[in-house]
Amino acid sequence: MVITFIALFLINLAWVVINAYNWIIGGIQSLLQGRNLIESIHHSIYLKWILLADVIWIISAIIFALKRKHYKTNPQLHYLQYDPIVNPSICIIIPAYNEELSIEKVVTDFINQKFVDYVIVIDNKSTDRTADIAERCGAKVIRKQQNRGLGHSYAIGLIQALKTNANIIATTDADGTSNGYDIAKLLPHLDNADMTIGTRQVQVLTEKGNQNSIMHVWGNYLLAKLIQIKYFSLHHMGIVSLTDVGCLYRLIRREAVEKLVNDLFEPKTDDAVGGDAFAIHLTMSGIEKDLRIVEIPITFNKRIGKSKTRSNEIVIGIKYGLNFLWFILTH
Repeated sequence: MVITFIALFLINLAWVVINAYNWIIGGIQSLLQGRNLIESIHHSIYLKWILLADVIWIISAIIFALKRKHYKTNPQLHYLQYDPIVNPSICIIIPAYNEELSIEKVVTDFINQKFVDYVIVIDNKSTDRTADIAERCGAKVIRKQQNRGLGHSYAIGLIQALKTNANIIATTDADGTSNGYDIAKLLPHLDNADMTIGTRQVQVLTEKGNQNSIMHVWGNYLLAKLIQIKYFSLHHMGIVSLTDVGCLYRLIRREAVEKLVNDLFEPKTDDAVGGDAFAIHLTMSGIEKDLRIVEIPITFNKRIGKSKTRSNEIVIGIKYGLNFLWFILTH
């Protein structure tokens, strides 16, 4: 449905642009010949085929929506439950690669938060002092022998967290963009959910000059809504409400991680599923496994140091966006 929508949108847009151009170029001549724009459109065979395709798509979309009327509406799985966590014990997972400028601030911030009992830094074979500084600050450091990407580090971290006694597992970034105090916002919602995800889309909660450019904000938002459509139902606009697909600051119940852990790696290559789209995979896999997922606004700081992914550059950012789009459509 999404692929055909994109194709039809481009076809409709192209038809409008081409006809507008032709009318601007040959409009005076058409008037001299006694024809006007309305007559030209009325006799356009291409427009009739385009309108037919549009009508077919709309009918298909209505059928799709009606078929999803009872999608994920099991009252035991997909509606209100209250299951408070009596004695929260949190394990924080922090993947890091060459973040010696920020890692001390990040580890110290999270290790001092209430209910945080474990901080694990997954060092992605840094070439600077990231691992040593994190260890000095009190974190347990897992030193990878090969840089296999951000998603792989998150996946390794989730497995390591299950070796602790924590009943809540949290993930965050090592670049200083997140604040430990936001745990207090995400934690209460775990009484009703299995996973709480941060969203960095609220302007007044973001520091001016942060790395979320216009491209990041709207790209994340549109991809988030695409996930909602993928898991659409007529009830409440679907099973989940999202605005930010790229945020990896989240809290997950231990039993929820245990449901996800077998789908973190590709069976043949042992790479993380989705690679750089790991956050999207984690969200989609959670939805498919009937986890309750809630998105909560969090604060977002300016990055400390330079981005290793360079996703703030236009060409690379577009490439990331297209990879994320393809992952959502094909998984």
